[in-house]
Amino acid sequence: MNRRSLLLWLAASPAFAKAQSPRGLTFPTDFGAHPASRTEWWYATGSLQSGARLWGFQVTFFRSSTGIAAASGSRFGPGQLLFAHAALTDLEGKRLRHDQRIARSGFGIAQARGDDTGVVLHDWQMSRVAQPVDTARSRYRAQVASDSAGFAFDLRFDATQAVLLQGDAGLSKKGPGANETSRYYSEPQLAVRGTLTLEGKPIAVDGRAWLDHEWSDAFIPPQAVGWDWIGMNLDDGSALTAFRLRRADGSAVYAGGSFRRAGEAVRPFGPDDAVFTPGRTWESAASRARYPVEWAIATPVGKFSVKALLDNQELDSRGSTGAIYWEGLSDLLDDTGRRVGRGYLEMTGYAAALRL
Repeated sequence: MNRRSLLLWLAASPAFAKAQSPRGLTFPTDFGAHPASRTEWWYATGSLQSGARLWGFQVTFFRSSTGIAAASGSRFGPGQLLFAHAALTDLEGKRLRHDQRIARSGFGIAQARGDDTGVVLHDWQMSRVAQPVDTARSRYRAQVASDSAGFAFDLRFDATQAVLLQGDAGLSKKGPGANETSRYYSEPQLAVRGTLTLEGKPIAVDGRAWLDHEWSDAFIPPQAVGWDWIGMNLDDGSALTAFRLRRADGSAVYAGGSFRRAGEAVRPFGPDDAVFTPGRTWESAASRARYPVEWAIATPVGKFSVKALLDNQELDSRGSTGAIYWEGLSDLLDDTGRRVGRGYLEMTGYAAALRL
């Protein structure tokens, strides 16, 4: 089965068992993979600095359960597929570098642990251990190298706060239907240290990051073509999430998010609580998609502006997940125009309708 026919099969295959009710997430097990669910990802984004120079980075590992192995009876059947994307936003060079990977699980090439975060795809990997001093908090390590794009990083992320459970105790509504849900938690305000390598030159960096882990069987409502999402680390230690699933005409199918001040309880948003209003747009010369690279976002905790730090942060992942999307380092401003945080903006479904 080639890549195109496999992705078409995934789009047409029957739904897996649905997660419809809250259940307490159990750690460290829920840091790991959930092979019975159809789609899953571990997603780390953030900013890196060396002196006055600033970069954005992204690394995402995806796992997809196909159901093929059980039907075929062959150990070569692609029962689990692993994908990975990595990107580096070079603000000084005004350039986005990115690469991707894809492989079936097994044979020492690709695997995702079920008892804790541990994802390997060829020479890329992400793993989690307990911090040596505070064992209740996580330490992640991500290692990525791309000869074709001329970058590599070896980064360590230390949790500075407790795990943030999105939605209702980790059950996040993504649409009006009962089955349109995901299991979803975040690790905001991660302290980053490590090495960034550009064109063979190693650079010591530090920064701030955000990690999302999400898994689902029916993620996108049928009437949605994609989503707009932000994960923002505020300078005062707070964490802001906001998202909306979007129709082709730009209207919202469903919205949500959360806000948590450092040391306080999370405040989840209802479906009418996060309102996205697009501002300035940028057109990709490659895909001809037009992306709003500035947004006004109204939430129960205030009105904010989101501004991309580089317009061209479009990723072409047709060699793995099949989608073209925009994901990039952005600043968060309050209603007076003062910068109050930094994080990532993600926009999907602008080049073509997204189907998971």
